Amino acid sequence: MMGTAIILTHGSLAQIDAKTAHGLIRGTERFNIIGVIDGNAAGRDAGEVLDGKPRNIPVYDTIENFMRATGIKPDYCIIGVALSGGRLNDAWQALLMDAIQRGISVVNGMHMLLGDIPAFRAAAEKYQVEIVDIRRLTPFDQRHYWSGRIFEMTVPRLAVLGVDCAVGKRTTCRLLLEACRQSDIHAEMIYTGQTGWLQGSPYGFILDATLNDFVSGELEAAVVRCEIEAAPDLILIEGQSSLQNPIGPCGSEMIKSANVKGVILQYTPFRKYFDGVEELGCRLPTVDDEIRMIEMYGSRVVAITLNGEGGTATDLATFAGELEARIGLPVVMPLEEGLDRILIAVRRFMVAHTGYPDTTILNAAC
Repeated sequence: MMGTAIILTHGSLAQIDAKTAHGLIRGTERFNIIGVIDGNAAGRDAGEVLDGKPRNIPVYDTIENFMRATGIKPDYCIIGVALSGGRLNDAWQALLMDAIQRGISVVNGMHMLLGDIPAFRAAAEKYQVEIVDIRRLTPFDQRHYWSGRIFEMTVPRLAVLGVDCAVGKRTTCRLLLEACRQSDIHAEMIYTGQTGWLQGSPYGFILDATLNDFVSGELEAAVVRCEIEAAPDLILIEGQSSLQNPIGPCGSEMIKSANVKGVILQYTPFRKYFDGVEELGCRLPTVDDEIRMIEMYGSRVVAITLNGEGGTATDLATFAGELEARIGLPVVMPLEEGLDRILIAVRRFMVAHTGYPDTTILNAAC
């Protein structure tokens, strides 16, 4: 554990953009979260704001008021939102400079690297704090290129993919990880985003901070290291974006480069358009379309998980029941009902996966 931390959400705690904060509120092994700074939710418990479940994480309107009320200077403040284009505007920069001047180190998951800005670099040196730019590129000599060693790995691998950004892929992956461990399945998770690192997962990389030539190799290297070091029964891989997202399609690497033979597909039935380009009319694919796409890549869907954002509990349950009856796969609402039924499908996959072909056909020319 790196130390105590507060999360900065700058008025967005209750919004989908604060998904990094939501993940940290649900749990992290890397930091001890002791508060959230959010003017719109001040005075409440962060867990209650998230999902109605108090977690003893108080929300304050300013860093100053947090420190005055608690008498604590946190070790770190973490940017808890995903900003468009990864850019920190003037208001955000002022908030972060305030934290530094109070002797608090900053953990920044944006593409805009604070450590490269002279004013922030000078302030960090003056106040003797650290700037942790999570999305800083790794040095060239530490990068991995895909080698094909993945075909020597024998532990079954499941990827949690989705039909869009911000549909709950990482949340479902974490919940499944916990459910497996509680059911005597030694599972490990390969994180592929900044929140996975923030939550303390030991294996993975940040995909959108990786040069494209090395994405497949970093994924392969993470899987290989996980299997060798942890010797798990099952490896779960966190998906990013979606296979058909026009902003940044992603997912084929999970299937092909990690030779993933099984997929849990996260679907959001009440969202019509891809997140961020609603005005362009870019419609989400249907469940059937996405299943066919996954199968074209050589894998198979073993279960569907649902995000009920934008609909009622009744409508979500109705959709789940009708979809399960039609496609013959488990359709589960993780936050509403848990993952017990998913575990049945997972165990079946673990037994059967050795009989499934590799997602890339091996032959003399490969």
